Amino acid sequence: MSASETPLRPLPNPGVMDIAAYVPGKSKAKEGVKLHKLSSNESPLGASPAAIDAYKAEADTLEFYPDGASNELRKAIAETHGLNPDNLICGNGSDELLGLLAHIYLRPGDEAIFTQHGFLVYKIQILANGAIPVVAPETDLCADVDAILERVTERTRMVFLANPNNPTGTYIPESEVKRLQAGLPKNVLLVIDAAYAEYVRRNDYSAGVELVSDNENVVMTRTFSKIHGLAALRIGWLYGPAHIVDALNRVRGPFNLNSAAISAGSAAIRDRRHVDEAALFNEKWLPVVSDALNGIGLKVTPSVGNFILIHFPENDPAHSAEAADAYLTERGYVLRAVAAYGLPNALRMTIGTAEANEGVIAALTEFMGRA
Repeated sequence: MSASETPLRPLPNPGVMDIAAYVPGKSKAKEGVKLHKLSSNESPLGASPAAIDAYKAEADTLEFYPDGASNELRKAIAETHGLNPDNLICGNGSDELLGLLAHIYLRPGDEAIFTQHGFLVYKIQILANGAIPVVAPETDLCADVDAILERVTERTRMVFLANPNNPTGTYIPESEVKRLQAGLPKNVLLVIDAAYAEYVRRNDYSAGVELVSDNENVVMTRTFSKIHGLAALRIGWLYGPAHIVDALNRVRGPFNLNSAAISAGSAAIRDRRHVDEAALFNEKWLPVVSDALNGIGLKVTPSVGNFILIHFPENDPAHSAEAADAYLTERGYVLRAVAAYGLPNALRMTIGTAEANEGVIAALTEFMGRA
C-alpha cells in the first residue's frame, strides 16, 4: 500500500462491519404503564436469597481482585453435577465462552454449522473470526441431524447446537445428539449450548454431560442467567475435555469473572430448593399459557424451555406479529420480536409471573377478537 493509500483512521478487519450486531429484547413499555418484561427469558422468581446475600457480602472487599480461576464456583458446579472441576471453565456469560471457542478453533476460510433458527451469537462469532457460517435447515422448527451432517465438508471445524433451541423452544433427544456426534469427523468440535437444560422435563433429553465425558470433540455450555436468575452478573460455564479447557484458559481474560459473580453463583447453584421451585413454576405455567393461546386461534410451537414461540396468522396485517407486538407493548407486555431469526410473523414470550402470564392471555384474546 502506498502512502497515498494509507487509511486516515484505523480500520477493522475485513468482514467485521458486515456483521449485524446482536439486538437484545426490548425492556421498556409506555410511560405510566406497568412493565412486564417477557423478552429475555429471565426468571420470574428472581435470584436465590442465598445468592443475593452472597452478592452483598462482597461489598466489603471490593479493593481485591477476584480469584482468577473461579475455584469456588467451579467446585460448586462440580459438586452439583458430579463433574471434575478440572474439566470446567467459567466465563462472563456463556457468550464469552462461545466466542473464545470460535476464536481458538476457527480460522479464516473454515466453516461452522448452526441450525436455521439457532442463537444469533453463533453466526456473529463465526463471522468475527473470518470463518464461513453454514446454515442447516430445520424440520418443524427443530434441529435436523441429517441436514447438519449433509453440510459437513473438509472445511468444517465446528457445529453449534442449541438444545433446547432459542427461540423455538424445541429440542432433539439424546439419541439424536449422539448420532450427530458419531457422524462428525474427529477434528470437528460439537458445541452443545444447553442454556435451558434445567427446565426440560423429558425422559429422552440429556444436556450433554455423558457425551462430553466420552469424547474428545464435544463441549457443553451452561448459564446462570436463566433458572438461577443471575442474568445481571453474566455467569456461564463450560464442561469439556482437558485439552479444550486448557486452550480456553490460555486465552481468556485473567479475571473474567468478578467476585460478586463467583460468590453469588456458588450460592445459587447450591440452593437446590430455589432451582426446583423455578422449574416447577415453569412446569405449571408453560402448558397453561400455551393451551390458552392455542385456544384463541394462535399457533404455539411446543416448548421445553421457559418461553414459547407464538405464531400469528399469515396474510392478516391486522393480526400480524408486528401489530400484536405494538398492542401488547401499549399495555406493558414486552415480548421479543424474532424477525432476525427468520421468523417475521412470530413473537417469543418468556413465561413470567402469574400476573404477566394472565395479562398476556387476556390481551391477546382481546387482540385476536378485534375485526
